[in-house]
Order: sequence, then structure tokens, then C-alpha cells
Amino acid sequence: MNSLFNSSVLRRTLVTCGVSAALALGVVEVSASADTPVAQSDSAGAAVSDSAITLKVKSKFLSDDRVKSSHIKVVTTNGVVTLTGSAQTTASKSAAEEVAMSVDGVKSVDNELSPHARGNTVVAKSEGEASDSWITTKVKSEILADSMSHGFDVHVDTVNGVVTLSGTLPNRDAVAHVKDLAENVKGVKSVITSDLGSTAH
Repeated sequence: MNSLFNSSVLRRTLVTCGVSAALALGVVEVSASADTPVAQSDSAGAAVSDSAITLKVKSKFLSDDRVKSSHIKVVTTNGVVTLTGSAQTTASKSAAEEVAMSVDGVKSVDNELSPHARGNTVVAKSEGEASDSWITTKVKSEILADSMSHGFDVHVDTVNGVVTLSGTLPNRDAVAHVKDLAENVKGVKSVITSDLGSTAH
């Protein structure tokens, strides 16, 4: 009789402990799952906001005459806008910062724009191309004007001051003479004649 009573009490105790443990675990799981989505939601919201700010800043740049011709990259992190690239002038650089700051949600602007950088690159490239073109024209003129090489069919190509001559000449002396003419032109760094053959055997 006592053993049956003890067994019954033991069973009830175990059941009660099991329920308590299960409830405790349930509370822990609920608490954990309740905290996680809040952090994710905040993170996603910040990302969307930064993306929206970037788009608004770019849109304003396109509609503003002071900066629309500049080459500007926009990156937004937690409301801080970073501008990199180049502006046409110092005034354009300042205007870009002013436009970015006027967008809702922007906390500050990190202006890393380089004024004139892009313009100088374009000018330098144009000058280089003009110089090569001038050298090509000058070499052709020298060949046509020279009494020995007049009438020779020589193709002239210039890249970064290096002149390449191609075609067919009567003999090796003619090849050497044409090479000398090209080398004496101002701005010529070197002359390549590997494509300039002769009909003499």
C-alpha cells in the first residue's frame, strides 16, 4: 500500500517537473524569437534608407547645372554621404556638397571630390593624340618633299611618339633614308621599319 502511494507521488512529481521544464524552455524560445526580428528589421530599414538617400542625391545632381557634368560617385552609410570622383571646378565641388546636404535623411557629407581631375585627363589625352597626329603628318610631308623619297608609297602610323613605317621601297638604302627622315622629325621617340620592305634582292 505504501509502495503504491509512494509510486503515485513520485509519478506526479516527475510530471510536474517535466511541465515546469517544458514551460521554462518555451519561455526561453519565445524570448529569443521575439528579440531577433527587431534587430533584423532595424538593419533592413537602415539599408533601405541609405539606398533611398543615394538615389535622391544622384537625381539632384543630374538636375543641377552646377554639377551634372561632373563625374561623381555617391555612397551612403548610416546617413553619411561620401562623394568621390571629380568635379569640373572648385565651385562644382562645393555645390555637390551643398546639394547632397539638402536631401532629407543626410546627416553629413564627406566630400572627397577632386576638382579638375577629369578635365586634366581629357586634355592630356587630347594633347597626346594631337601630337601623334601632328608627327604622322609631318613625317609624311618630309617623305613627299624629299627628292630621293618623293613618290614612295609609305604608310605612317604614330602611337605615343613611336613611328611605324610600312610599305615597299626600291632598296635598303631607300628604307634607311626614309627612316632617317622620320627620326629627324620633332617629337619622334623611335622609328620601326620592320614592316617596310624593299623590292631589291
